[in-house]
Amino acid sequence: MTTRSADSMDMIIRHLPQDHLARTLRADVRAGLGSRPRTLPPKWFYDKLGSELFDRITELPEYYPSRAEREALQEHAVHIAAAVPASTLIELGSGSSRKTPLLLQALLDTGHLERYVAVDVSDTALAGARDGLAAIFPDLEQHALLADFETQLHLLPRQGHRLVAFLGGTIGNFEPHQRAAFLAGVRALLGRAGGSLLLGTDLVKAPSVLVPAYDDSAGVTAEFNRNVLRVLNNSLDADFDVDAFEHVALWNAEQEWIEMRLRAQRRMFVRLPGAGMHLRLDEGEELRTEISAKFRPQAVAAELAAAGFTVAGQWTDPQERFALTLGQVL
Repeated sequence: MTTRSADSMDMIIRHLPQDHLARTLRADVRAGLGSRPRTLPPKWFYDKLGSELFDRITELPEYYPSRAEREALQEHAVHIAAAVPASTLIELGSGSSRKTPLLLQALLDTGHLERYVAVDVSDTALAGARDGLAAIFPDLEQHALLADFETQLHLLPRQGHRLVAFLGGTIGNFEPHQRAAFLAGVRALLGRAGGSLLLGTDLVKAPSVLVPAYDDSAGVTAEFNRNVLRVLNNSLDADFDVDAFEHVALWNAEQEWIEMRLRAQRRMFVRLPGAGMHLRLDEGEELRTEISAKFRPQAVAAELAAAGFTVAGQWTDPQERFALTLGQVL
């Protein structure tokens, strides 16, 4: 279903049915909490409170990824723009689009860019970001698409030379088979007409740096992690005792990813009427709420190549903590 809002000049194009998020949440909860080990996708952190908590996380001294990516864009956006004649920038999971102006300005300076397309599942985020960017770039053609980039890539614009941006290290929340499927989907979207993918990835580094980024001393990340249970309580009429769960962050050296978990501090029985299920959790039992894979530059290039991209460039922040990799379709 596609509908348009009529409350502003730059309309939100809605590809999501009204009940999409509710149906997806129920399916994810049934699949994840009904399996062993029990898991929840990290996308359910982000209700209003979760988004506010994440904004606070990005300002914490321990949490380097957002700052490192911004530094990389500040340093290299002009080089990225010079490498790709993009007339359309499509940003997947655009959220607040806080770093986007750095890339937009560089692309506009080349004289090629004609439009910006933001894609997100939050209409509130899309509207706020759209208004903010309109104040900075009043003459830029903007489109806001309410869509799920995991399942609706085929609905995205196909005109002109497109640069798809997937920033923030979000690709790290996917397991390897999911990453391969996603990259193949972007490659299929770009087709034979030419196009590019700019991929932001956090890089492997010492666990002494990685773990505190997900387990800060102020406890903000712990509250962010536990907030997913509040989302289930509010959306599915669940009765999780949120305060009865301990936040756990650890480095999985074999998989080279951070895992965030919630550990039950006592035995409990949890009802989730909205998902038509219930759980019995033993003391010490864990729910895995996020993986955040960290990458080696050559491995990013290999995954892009396997999906059919030619790597045209790779740039990092000055401390080499975060990489921006440009894959092109030739």
